[in-house]
Amino acid sequence: MNAPVSSKPKALIIIPSAALLPLTAPADHPGVSTGFYLVELAQILKEFGDEYDFTFATPGGIVPQLEINGLALPMHAADKFSSANITATAAQAFRFDVDTFRAKRPGLVARRDGELALARRYLGRLPVSEALPGSDKEVVVLRDDLVKSMQDLPEHTYLSIEQLVLRHRDPEDSFDLSGFDFVHMPGGHAPMVDFVDNPWLGELLHTLRENGVIISLICHAPIAMASAKYRVGADGTVVTDLDHAFKGVRVTTVAKSAELFVLSNGYLKIPGKKVRMGYYIDEALRSAGYKVETTTNPTAIKVIWEENVRLLTSNGPQSIDEHTARLRTLLPSH
Repeated sequence: MNAPVSSKPKALIIIPSAALLPLTAPADHPGVSTGFYLVELAQILKEFGDEYDFTFATPGGIVPQLEINGLALPMHAADKFSSANITATAAQAFRFDVDTFRAKRPGLVARRDGELALARRYLGRLPVSEALPGSDKEVVVLRDDLVKSMQDLPEHTYLSIEQLVLRHRDPEDSFDLSGFDFVHMPGGHAPMVDFVDNPWLGELLHTLRENGVIISLICHAPIAMASAKYRVGADGTVVTDLDHAFKGVRVTTVAKSAELFVLSNGYLKIPGKKVRMGYYIDEALRSAGYKVETTTNPTAIKVIWEENVRLLTSNGPQSIDEHTARLRTLLPSH
């Protein structure tokens, strides 16, 4: 007997799945453990989960890795991110006690617990990135418990981006990208690896645009737009078009100043070493022909909607609540 067809509207979730972020400095560094930020996905799942059916994919169809540093409590403070980060840093400087630290932040702990429950429900068992020398002390304690809590969950399967496109093209397959109201892609540093220079992602972005699907990108995920220069033909031939339909639109993303702070003072800091990544997303997007708008204060909220290409971008975890609320206003009533 065939399963009943759901009458719910549909949304596509594409999660970056890179587990290692290459560094250009220190020289010969093997790269740092990385993943995706749950906070930049969970609010979408919470807001739309009761009314939407989700389809989950990753660039290569492999299970994504949860970024432990994205679970630091200040990351869940949304528009209060800056003040929450300052007080958390001060509280961890001397005589850190994890129970006291958490007890003073019950709202943030509750939000994170709720988001982890959503991850277990929708994503199943996930690998968790390694703690780094600069990691928040509270998430270092959290990590072991989190890994244990994931062990008995089923491992879910994920479509690849290539599969999404090929199934959409197959006249004998009922899968149709035009049936999705929106696609959402969260950040973390993983998109810097598998959302960039990805021809199938470029083809997917254009197919979604051509079918009127809202494209929702946050934090590092807007680097996906650098792949929009690619199209993939029916025979698999990759064509590069530098004058594509997205070129010149406004986008926002994590600013270089924010990245430099994380490299020199945050969780990517390697004590006694200068740390650098291969590129900065805002610079890469400008080079790709986009009008990139960032904020002077890297913790300020920035959300941009480009209606002509149905593209919604925002600049980091501090923006997720406003981003989600804006997405709600853009969606059709069902």
